[in-house]
Amino acid sequence: MSDFDFNQIRRLDGGLLLVFRELLRTRRAGAVAERLGLSPSAISHALARLRDLFDDPLFVRRPHGFEPTRRAEELGPQVEALIELTGRALSREAGFDPLRSERMFVFAAPEFVTALIGAELINRLKTAAPAVTFAVSFSGEEDAFRALRKGEIEFAVGRFGAARPGFTVEPLFKDHYCVAARRDHPQLRGAIDEAQWQNIGHIYAWSASEVGGDVGEAHLRIRHLASVPQWLTALAMAASTEGLVTCPRRLAERHAKRLGLQVLDMPFPPQTIDVSVMRRAGSSDLGVDWFLDQVRAAIDA
Repeated sequence: MSDFDFNQIRRLDGGLLLVFRELLRTRRAGAVAERLGLSPSAISHALARLRDLFDDPLFVRRPHGFEPTRRAEELGPQVEALIELTGRALSREAGFDPLRSERMFVFAAPEFVTALIGAELINRLKTAAPAVTFAVSFSGEEDAFRALRKGEIEFAVGRFGAARPGFTVEPLFKDHYCVAARRDHPQLRGAIDEAQWQNIGHIYAWSASEVGGDVGEAHLRIRHLASVPQWLTALAMAASTEGLVTCPRRLAERHAKRLGLQVLDMPFPPQTIDVSVMRRAGSSDLGVDWFLDQVRAAIDA
């Protein structure tokens, strides 16, 4: 038997774990009180018990809210795992049954990922999980990180750097840039050279910033025809004009037939787009695991 301090374990209850997790996510006692339906004094009392239990300040009050100590950051994944295991133990359902589930999965993803997988994901869920739905928010890395930390989303998709304390990052797929143009473009027949790429004129999507820019410094040399918020809008405009769109290849190929586009290789080595999934470390959710499998299948469909 493991050498536990049973007196310490008796002092820990689920309510304290929830207060700890929400303070780590939101950094604000008022937000925790509202989220858990407790009074501010109850949050203060719980924090005092947590500090005594773990023999650490855990959260230090700052002008912007509570700042977690290193010990609190280290405890975060373990507390999250305890809450997940407790929830599963108390749940009447053993595991996750997609055919019976009515769950909504909420995640963050850049526009080009949603435009790539959205329709395919809906079609897959129609038969695999007819009552399951999903909601996607568009956000950059910092916004996605904050939403994930607060528990507002279950995972985030995008281009992320090194994993942060309390979170994991795993590869999802790779992509490369390409050039999309209407199929009957008067100057292009299945290939494009660098002079054409620079001079014909581009429809630029602000969504390029979601994957760290478009094609690096090369985009400074091109002629811009228009700028629009999203790549899918740019592709639709290119289908009816002579404008070019430099965009992720998977996205262009997914919509090329419907929009009447030709997809061309870049006239120089294309930039690689590495897309990953970020989740809270230590979280165990069979439903999210299943849904991520559907996302992966939708990417490769």
